[in-house]
Amino acid sequence: MKSKHNSPGNRTRSTISIFVVIALCCFFYLLGAWEKSGFGKRDSIAFPVTKQTDCSNVFTNLNFETHHNMEEIVEPSEPKAKVFKPCDVKYADYTPCQEQDRAMKFPRENMIYRERHCPPEEEKLHCLIPARKGYMTPFPWPKGRDYVHYANVPYKSLTVEKAVQNWVQFQGKVFKFPGGGTMFPQGAGAYIDELASIIPISDGSVRTALDTGCGVASWGAYLLKRNVLAMSFAPRDNHEAQVQFALERGVPAVIGVLGSIHLPYPSRAFDMAQCSRCLIPWTANDGMYLKEVDRVLRPGGYWILSGPPINWKTYYKTWKRSKEDVQTEQRQIEALAESLCWEKKYEKGDMAIWKKKVNTKSCKSKSVNVCQTEDADDVWYKKMDTCVTPSPEVTNANEVAVGALKFPARLYAVPPRIANGLVDGVTTESYQEDNKLWKKHVNTYKRINNLIGTTRYRNVMDMNAGLGGFAAALESRKSWVMNVVPTIAKNTLGVIYERGLIGIYHDWCEGFSTYPRSYDLIHASGVFSLYKNECNLEDILLEMDRMLRPEGAVIFRDEVDVLNKVRKIVGGMRWDAKIMDHEDGPLVPEKILVVVKQYWVAGSRNSTSKDQ
Repeated sequence: MKSKHNSPGNRTRSTISIFVVIALCCFFYLLGAWEKSGFGKRDSIAFPVTKQTDCSNVFTNLNFETHHNMEEIVEPSEPKAKVFKPCDVKYADYTPCQEQDRAMKFPRENMIYRERHCPPEEEKLHCLIPARKGYMTPFPWPKGRDYVHYANVPYKSLTVEKAVQNWVQFQGKVFKFPGGGTMFPQGAGAYIDELASIIPISDGSVRTALDTGCGVASWGAYLLKRNVLAMSFAPRDNHEAQVQFALERGVPAVIGVLGSIHLPYPSRAFDMAQCSRCLIPWTANDGMYLKEVDRVLRPGGYWILSGPPINWKTYYKTWKRSKEDVQTEQRQIEALAESLCWEKKYEKGDMAIWKKKVNTKSCKSKSVNVCQTEDADDVWYKKMDTCVTPSPEVTNANEVAVGALKFPARLYAVPPRIANGLVDGVTTESYQEDNKLWKKHVNTYKRINNLIGTTRYRNVMDMNAGLGGFAAALESRKSWVMNVVPTIAKNTLGVIYERGLIGIYHDWCEGFSTYPRSYDLIHASGVFSLYKNECNLEDILLEMDRMLRPEGAVIFRDEVDVLNKVRKIVGGMRWDAKIMDHEDGPLVPEKILVVVKQYWVAGSRNSTSKDQ
C-alpha cells in the first residue's frame, strides 16, 4: 500500500511549496539587496526577513547544472570535453607571431622581419605548450629580480656574450642578475641615481617608462624599487631569451621592435623613455623612430640616450666609425630633438637627457609636418609616418597639456582624457562608479583565492582592462598588471596610462607578444562575450594556456552561458575549474569561473607534483 505522503497530489503540493519558498526567498533577497543599496528605506524590515529565510542555503541545495543544461540537450552527440594533447617539447618556447622561421621570409628593411607575423589558420597549433622537465615556480619577489631557475630558461649564451657587462651570471642551477647592462656595467642602481639627479623620479612625477631594446630589463627591474613601472621591449633575435629572462624575473616586458609599424601604445603614455645602447637608427627615415617615441612620450616627459653617438670623441675608434660620421649623427639627433620641442637638459659621459616641452605653446620651433590623423591612438598594425603627433591644446604657455598629477594621486584622480570628454560614453561619474565596482570585485577575488595580492602572483594580466579598475584595485609593489585593451573594444588604454598603469593593445584572435609561461594570474572579464563572433574561443583559451605558468590561475567573469562553453573546453586542458555565483547572488546572470592550471611537464603523461 502506497504511503499517503508519497501520493502524486502530495508530491505536487510539496513541489509547489518548495518553489513558493524559493520565490519568496528570491523576492526578499532582492528586496534586501535593494534596501541595503541605499535606494530603499526599510532596512529594519528587510534585515530580519532575510535573516529568517536563509536564501543561500536554498540555492546551495540546488544543482547548478540543472539550471543551464540546455546545451547538453541541443548537442547530445558532442563529447563532454575535447582532450588537448601536449605539443612536442621543441615548442616549449613557442611564440606564435615571432617565430624565427616565419620571420626570415620577410624583408629586413626597417626591421620588418622582426615585427609580428602570425601563422595562418592552417598552421596554428592546437595542442598544449609544455614546460620543460624540471620546471619550477619562479622565485618570489624581490628575490626573483636577481635569480632565475636555469631549468625554466636554459640558455647560457648571454652569460658569455655579456660577461663583461654583468648582464647575467650562471651559478649552478640558477642564473644571477647583478643588475648590470651594456651602458651600466656597475649596476642599474647607480645609473638610475644619475638619472634621478636630473629627472624627478623620486617624487611621483615619473611613474611610467619605456625601455626600447631592453636586454634582460635590469633598468626596469631596478626602477620598480622607485615605484616606476617600465614597459620593456626587445625583439626575439640572436640575444636569445632576453625578454623571457625579464618576465621570469618578474619584470614587465614584451617581444617588440621599432620597425615599420606603430608601437602598440597610445599617444602621451610614458613619463620617461630610454635607449641604452639600443642601436636604433634614430635619424633614419626622416627621424621616424624618434617621432614615434615623441608620440608616446607625455608632454613634460624625458628621453634618455646612453650609448652611440653620445661621447663619440672617446669611443669612435671602438665603434669602428669615423669622427665625422658619429659627430654628424649626434648633430642630426640634436636638431631632430629641437624640432620636436625637446630641450636638452644634460650630457655627461655616455648619457644625454632631453625633456619634452609641456605644451606646444611653449615651443619656439614650429614643426613643418604635423600629423593630420583624427585618432593618434589608432595604431594597431598601422604604418609609422614621418609626421609629428600634436599635443592637446592648452590655454597658456605654462599649462601642462596632460595635467600634472603625481603618483599615487593620479591612480584614482579623474584622468584628463575623461575629464575632457575624449572617451565616448565615459563620464567622471561613471569612471568613479567603475572604480567602486572593481574594488568590490577584487575583494571578492581575494576571498576566493587568498594568494591574490601576494608575491605568489607576481606577473598579472588583465585581458580586457577597460578603464584599468582591476589593476588599480590590485595596485601593490608585490605585483604588476599588464592591462590589455582589445583592438575591438572601446579604446581606453590612454586612460590606463594616465592613471599611472601600463598596458598594450592586442587582438585576442592572434598570439600575444610574449613567451610561454609568462604570467601567474590572468583575469578575463567579458573577453569571451566580446570575441564570441570574432574567432574560435578554443584558440583564445589555448593562447591563455601558453601564457600561463604551471599552477597559475585564471579568473573569468562573463555571462553564464558563455562560461559554460568555456568550462567545457578547459575540461580537456589540464585545468581544474569551478564556477561560482556573482557577488550579488545567484540570480545575476554574470558568473565567475576560477581555474588553476595543473603542474605537468614535457614527457609526463598526467599532471605530476613538483619535485622540490
